[in-house]
Amino acid sequence: MTRALAVVDGEHYAPVVRDALAELPYEFVGAWLAGGTEKLRGGYDIGVPLFETLEEGLARAEIVLDLSDEPVLGPRERLLVASRALAAGLPYVGADFRFDPPELHPVGAPSLAVIGTGKRVGKTAVTGHVARLLARDRDVVVVSMGRGGPPEPVVLETPPTLDDLLALSRAGGHAASDYLETAALARVPTIGCRRCGGGLAGAAFVSNVLEGARLAAERSPDMIVFDGSGAAIPPVETGARVLVAHDVVSGLNPYRVLISDVVLTLRDDVAADARALGARVVPFDLRLRPAEPLAGRRAALFTTGPAPYGHLPEVVFASRNLADRRALEEDLRSVDAEVYVVELKAAAIDVVAEAAVDRGVELVLAENEVVAPGLDELLLSFAEQAVAV
Repeated sequence: MTRALAVVDGEHYAPVVRDALAELPYEFVGAWLAGGTEKLRGGYDIGVPLFETLEEGLARAEIVLDLSDEPVLGPRERLLVASRALAAGLPYVGADFRFDPPELHPVGAPSLAVIGTGKRVGKTAVTGHVARLLARDRDVVVVSMGRGGPPEPVVLETPPTLDDLLALSRAGGHAASDYLETAALARVPTIGCRRCGGGLAGAAFVSNVLEGARLAAERSPDMIVFDGSGAAIPPVETGARVLVAHDVVSGLNPYRVLISDVVLTLRDDVAADARALGARVVPFDLRLRPAEPLAGRRAALFTTGPAPYGHLPEVVFASRNLADRRALEEDLRSVDAEVYVVELKAAAIDVVAEAAVDRGVELVLAENEVVAPGLDELLLSFAEQAVAV
């Protein structure tokens, strides 16, 4: 019989809970009292031991059953408890729901993963930073998963050129997928993969990442860097994990914090929330950097969102509409510039690059440079840790 930990509360009478535990088909190793005092009468005898801490119970169980309810565990509090169970590798089951920890497969090579809590949080920029840093004295390959990735894993040995990206776009492919951005800007071998769907804990419905991981491991690199997709987590067990976060309290985001070695964030409030969960936190900033010198030429800048560019005096026009093709096309009608500077995201190739070609304007890719004092030393220590696993 499966060993279970019960999550209970003092808003239920002890005899009611005791009878429920006897009826359920589990071997209860004990229970954790989440709170509530209304129906406590000098004790709480429910027929099984009460653990002082949730972690004590998690260490002895194979599954967690939530027999609590409002007002002791509201949605956010309940999902935090679920996150703690999932991080311990245990399913978390309630009256009408079940969460299972995502299955993570062995890689067969030293590895590190960069994951996120959502889209456009700076994750791909951090992946590029990690890859460049480690590639200084290591053989590094990146495995990138994305919603616009290829049907079969694609290995890019060299950075794609603008002509390569245009050809891919004209053939109906997504020419601004994360793996292309990483290959073009980090300039390390990159394997592009795809995924579809994303669960609350980060599992994908369908992906070819495991095949991409196998291709990466066959190269016997010094390090594989896995790049997550949005809030989806690569389905691999890695030696270290970096979380790039814009929110660590909603849904099962606490789970992502608990399975990560460090949390990177652009926001002070998120940093405080992550520290409250016991996480190591590194604040960071992003600084837009053209991949080639602008050399005083009048430049039009195209990004997916707010991106400070005061340090680029050549910029005479800025559009934040890369992810909105209709608005982007309207912006392009009024642009008068000698060079287009564009993030390799969204409509960068099929709209902006095509417009540049039509008008005879040079196109320069832009990367988001990660600025975080002390981060590199930490990442290098993670690389050593990953090698040792």
